[in-house]
Amino acid sequence: MTKVTIHPGICGLITSVEAESEDQMEVTVRIKSACESVRKMMEELGDTYDAYEICLSKPGENAFFQYAAEHFPVHAACPVLSGIIKCMEAECRLALPKDVEIRFEPKE
Repeated sequence: MTKVTIHPGICGLITSVEAESEDQMEVTVRIKSACESVRKMMEELGDTYDAYEICLSKPGENAFFQYAAEHFPVHAACPVLSGIIKCMEAECRLALPKDVEIRFEPKE
């Protein structure tokens, strides 16, 4: 099982993701999120996916981004969808697990 915690920034709506796969092809994700939009997305899309369809798609062309484009409030910089996908791809060995970081540099 692979786990990640996503701290999305100023909204403070933390999301926890657990991904589990036995064959590295089909992956089940369990998500706990303080974000209502993320919770509704997971209720509607379910919890089991073809890892290749999600993780190896072009940006914006998988079920998560398509759902978000139609239902999420406008906020293009939200890192939660990317975090969910990173967890899935690490679990399915489509990428090595490595932290991702966006850091604001102090003004000079």
